[in-house]
Amino acid sequence: MSAEQPESTWRKSSFSGNDTNCVGVGSGSEVVGVRDTKDPHGGTLLIARDAFAAFLRASVA
Repeated sequence: MSAEQPESTWRKSSFSGNDTNCVGVGSGSEVVGVRDTKDPHGGTLLIARDAFAAFLRASVA
């Protein structure tokens, strides 16, 4: 897995709604990044794209 930061536009998770505890998601060529929208420079969790896709499939099952 590459350690690259996602270069795409970050977007707020639709599961966050109007809550102030929001999660941002950004996608790179090999990874998906997840970060706190209140602290975008505080760190990013990088997850392999296939692992993130499996997480999403399991979360809606």
